[in-house]
Amino acid sequence: QVQLVESGGGLVQAGGSLRLSCAASGRTFSKMGWFRQAPGKEREFVAAIRWSGGSTYYRDSVKGRFSISRDNPKNTVYLQMNSLKPEDTAVYYCAAAVYLGGIYNRNEYDYWGQGTQVTVSS
Repeated sequence: QVQLVESGGGLVQAGGSLRLSCAASGRTFSKMGWFRQAPGKEREFVAAIRWSGGSTYYRDSVKGRFSISRDNPKNTVYLQMNSLKPEDTAVYYCAAAVYLGGIYNRNEYDYWGQGTQVTVSS
């Protein structure tokens, strides 16, 4: 049974940092990523990493502030979020895909975590 278990969300002031973790079990994946969804908005791509080779991808608004990384033996992916802004407030979801395929579209991912709330106060 495949499971993605997220942790690390919370409340932080603008300019602060948080680190999200996503531990995967049940199988290995070709890529893992993070998406987020704010109230009343569509779920949007944040960052992704290819398991083999470690190539990383980011949405423009988080480049230079967020960093995605992986721990292969632990089958875990991390999202380090620095210089957080109120507009980063959302539920963050971990996603994993069996095949490489595309990176930015949520339909390219097969499994999803339960989501973790990130709230950035101004």
